[in-house]
Amino acid sequence: MKDPRRFIKEKVEEIKGVEGKAVVGCSGGVDSTVSAVLASEALGEDLLAVYVDTGYMRKNETENIDNILEETGVNHVVIDAREEFYNAMEGVVDPEEKRKIIGNKFIEVFEKEAEKFDADYLVQGTIAPDWIESGDDNRDTIKSHHNVGGLPEEMGLKLIEPLKDLYKDEVREVARELGLSTAEKQPFPGPGLAIRVIGEATPERTEIVREACYIVESEIDKAVDSGEMESPWQYFAVLLPVKTVGVQGDKRAYGHTIAVRAVQSLDAMTASFSKIPPEIMARISTKITNEMKDQVNRVVYDITNKPPGTIEWE
Repeated sequence: MKDPRRFIKEKVEEIKGVEGKAVVGCSGGVDSTVSAVLASEALGEDLLAVYVDTGYMRKNETENIDNILEETGVNHVVIDAREEFYNAMEGVVDPEEKRKIIGNKFIEVFEKEAEKFDADYLVQGTIAPDWIESGDDNRDTIKSHHNVGGLPEEMGLKLIEPLKDLYKDEVREVARELGLSTAEKQPFPGPGLAIRVIGEATPERTEIVREACYIVESEIDKAVDSGEMESPWQYFAVLLPVKTVGVQGDKRAYGHTIAVRAVQSLDAMTASFSKIPPEIMARISTKITNEMKDQVNRVVYDITNKPPGTIEWE
């Protein structure tokens, strides 16, 4: 993609060619927001953006996304499906199964809303790395993305994927051209915090990683704003499925372990770990273990590039 303005015009015209109404799954990230705005410009009130609170969203995300959609003027609804998703994920530990369960649940919720809206189409923010990493007959599956490998074989909605040939840096160019506040927002995986909890993503364990992610993001944002470091491309926390011995005061403690992940990348196909200054890592570790002392007593940092690792742990 060389000209984002031309791309926008072409995609809007392309979507205008569909007959009927559409729903778009909008998570508030740059991919889904760009897709929602493009579809909204083409279809107007014949588009409904559906934001689903799965229970695996970042802290304050539901309120923030509702505001973003209001600002962009996109017709939308917010669905609270936390209990439904938590029930579906009970006892699930395999990463691929998590992604596919969440993908199927998303489609179930969308189809319910689509039926109410009398929609024929589902707009998705699928980008090139999603379908490349999800594999096909000619490519190995690296990890199934919920909007590709998680889709059910029989789906009642026809797909519209305006960004499927773009990489993340190109999507950001389109977002800037559209004037969206999400243009520089760091990526957030479709399955959300469910894949940042290694093992079963229970409500309790999800709440731990939600708070840890918030601390990691907040401390790095402060350091970037103060000029102490450059902004990583993506940064978050992961809850490991192990507990370790620690000390609180003069007593033995047995708590969870949090891994911090921060990477630099251009298109998500490759990445290198961010060299965060030690003093900033110390602040992150201290804040997590102080504010979450009843839950977490150890913080580690992931220094793996992609490849051999992926950006997310699952």
